[in-house]
Amino acid sequence: MPQIMDMDNLRLAFWKAGKGKRYASSVLAYQEKLEENLRALREQIRRGKVEVGDYRYFFVYEPKKREICASAFREQVLHHALMNVCHPYFERAQIYDSYASRIGKGTYAALGRARQHTRRYDWFLKLDVRKFFASIQHDVLKGQLARLFKEEDLLSICYQIIDSYEASPDRGLPIGNLTSQYFANHYLSGLDHFIKEELKIKAYARYMDDMVLWSQDKQELQTARLAITDFVEERLCCALKPLQLNRTRLGLPFLGYRVHPHYMRLLQKSKVRFIRKMERIYRYKVEGYWSEEDCQSRALPLIAFTQHSDAGSFRKSVLLRLEGQTP
Repeated sequence: MPQIMDMDNLRLAFWKAGKGKRYASSVLAYQEKLEENLRALREQIRRGKVEVGDYRYFFVYEPKKREICASAFREQVLHHALMNVCHPYFERAQIYDSYASRIGKGTYAALGRARQHTRRYDWFLKLDVRKFFASIQHDVLKGQLARLFKEEDLLSICYQIIDSYEASPDRGLPIGNLTSQYFANHYLSGLDHFIKEELKIKAYARYMDDMVLWSQDKQELQTARLAITDFVEERLCCALKPLQLNRTRLGLPFLGYRVHPHYMRLLQKSKVRFIRKMERIYRYKVEGYWSEEDCQSRALPLIAFTQHSDAGSFRKSVLLRLEGQTP
């Protein structure tokens, strides 16, 4: 708690929370009285009573329709202040092959691991949790945090953040919060250890709630499926979506790609999303809503996403068509 309340940590938290949105009205308003606002936040933390739950709700439709719950900027500063200090403790609970919300990991590292295992093993089992963020049970999560941290004041603040949102009674984390990413990733860390240490699965990777197990033995994966289902239902109080158990040579759908032993394709939904977003960028450029620089900053990550797969011809055809429509 002294580290979290330290003014240098709070200043760093402000800088991280405002990254990429320096000219947003909420950031500018907070910055105008920065030291005063940070001292007020420090006092809230010291008293153990923080202002949370001021959410703005909106929907995003890519890759699927989801309700995003954006917290007020002052709460985002609090979240960063907490995770600046708590990050190493969450990190220690993770296995090597957990790839979400971790420094040096991420989507493409998870895909690289998936490609290695897909070349080596004949079978895969893919699992994910039904409505994961909305189904996380508060009491289970609080129990996990109580085993990770021993400071009552810190736990009290974490519990206040958890209790500030419900998708249904005593369930759910808001998609969009930094703390939600850490809490949700930690929620499944015990399952990771169960799969690796008790089920003895050698080839495994997880990106948030997308989990894949590989094996040469189909029966081993069928046995693991039953044990994992019981663990998720009994210990985590969640449910799995219908599983996918198949041969790796037929392709593993994972993180927007279909991973084959010696090549990788874009999923059809990823192609549709690429076309839709690139059309929007070109349209806004022509209509003058976005500058050339704005368009480039939005287009480059989309192009990079396609470059991680064997999608050169597809990408070229889409870009040529759009350029042909541009006056």
